[in-house]
Amino acid sequence: MNLIVHHWDTDGITSTAILVKALGLDEFTNLTAPVGEFRFDERIWKAVEKAERLYVLDFNVPDEVERVKIPTLFIDHHTQPRIKNPLVEQVNPSLGGEYWPANSLVVSEHFGIWNAWSALGAVGDVGEKAFELERVRKLLDREGISREEALRLVELIDSNYIAMEREAVEEAVEVFLSHPIKELLEYEPWVKKAEAIREAIEGAVLGVEERNGFAIAHFESPFNIISKVARKLVWELGYRGAVAINGNFHGKAQLYFRISGEEAERIKVAEVIERLKSLGANAGGKREVLGCVCERDKIEDALKIVEEYLR
Repeated sequence: MNLIVHHWDTDGITSTAILVKALGLDEFTNLTAPVGEFRFDERIWKAVEKAERLYVLDFNVPDEVERVKIPTLFIDHHTQPRIKNPLVEQVNPSLGGEYWPANSLVVSEHFGIWNAWSALGAVGDVGEKAFELERVRKLLDREGISREEALRLVELIDSNYIAMEREAVEEAVEVFLSHPIKELLEYEPWVKKAEAIREAIEGAVLGVEERNGFAIAHFESPFNIISKVARKLVWELGYRGAVAINGNFHGKAQLYFRISGEEAERIKVAEVIERLKSLGANAGGKREVLGCVCERDKIEDALKIVEEYLR
């Protein structure tokens, strides 16, 4: 059995679709982790035990990959250490000091397959900045997808993980593979979820506190909107960076830290992640973002660590 474990967002889903097409996989199982948690849970480990080959895409879990006992292709673009497990082929431009804005681009480069899925992964991860890339613009133009349609597709695809519907995330891969891409703009299950989520995000950015050009947003929501709130504050409202805190997310607390490209030269996100992990938080990220999930009584300690870097 071919098993694919992927991130829950647009970049993870498009990366998976590209890999399936590139390898011509007729039979495969694709799974995502519990949304918001960077780990293999029992469900994934059981599937790994039954699999003959594993693919891990856009999911920054090097510790988990070190433990696998079957041939594995690990394609990622997040900052991470070099894997020592001899069964793992690790493809990651960051190991050579290169920054790639999306994993879909890394997968496309690795297999030599470029299409609108490649571009959508980039739009999903870096938003409007993706349109500065000539390759992204050309790939979308080739399939007649406008900038507005690309952004809307990302909103619809991401509605599955934001609504905390793990199985819907996994089903999204098959939806991708079985529908012409422009038809997805009217895919009703995603459209309904996206509307409810949009209202929640608008509410979360009200009453934001500003500190040295950084925005700090506190809210509570059952939706996993924390990264969207941070993106809105940085990309649309122009803050140098944003800290979003969901104080009660299904009994846990979430913190998401996003900085602008200029701030990424000053703030070492990898260092912040390691300090958050020392609190016992489940944390991960890349050059300009980090996310963590922790117990609710630890969120103030986590915020204090991040605030040190806002000065």
